[in-house]
Amino acid sequence: MTEVRFYHMTRSTLEAALPQMLEKTLERGQKAVVMAGSNARVEALNGHLWSYHDRSFLPHGSAKDGYPERQPVWLTVKDERPNAAEVLFLTDGAASEHLEDFQLCAVLFDGKLEEAVKAARQQWVGYKDAGHQVTYWQQDDNGRWSQKA
Repeated sequence: MTEVRFYHMTRSTLEAALPQMLEKTLERGQKAVVMAGSNARVEALNGHLWSYHDRSFLPHGSAKDGYPERQPVWLTVKDERPNAAEVLFLTDGAASEHLEDFQLCAVLFDGKLEEAVKAARQQWVGYKDAGHQVTYWQQDDNGRWSQKA
C-alpha cells in the first residue's frame, strides 16, 4: 500500500511549502504529479514554480506545456500519472482513486481553512480504511515539519 502523509500547513502557504517538497522529491531522483483543485490553481502554480526562487530551477509542466511523459513534475487537475511519477501531491482537497500507483502521496492542506481541515480528516479516514499507511505532519513554530501521528 501507498504511504500517505498529511501535511497540515499552519505557518506557510502552499506556494511556500510545495517548491521545497518538490525539490526534495527531485533530489531523491523521483518524479511527481501535483493534483490541484482547478485549472486556475494549476496555472498559478505553474507560474510560481518558475519564479519562486531566483537561484533555483524546478523543471515542471502542465497540459499547456505538453509532453507530460518528459516532465519530472506534472501539474494537473486530472487523476493521472502521465510521467510515471512515484510521488503524488494532493492540494486544494483533490483526491485520487489511484494511490496504489504511487510510492508516496502527500496531502497538503491549509490549517486556517476549516473546510480544508474537514476534507483532510475525511481523506484520512478513507485512505486509512483502504489500507494505506497514513501519517500526520504539522509545522512547528519555526516552520519545520514534525510528525504528530
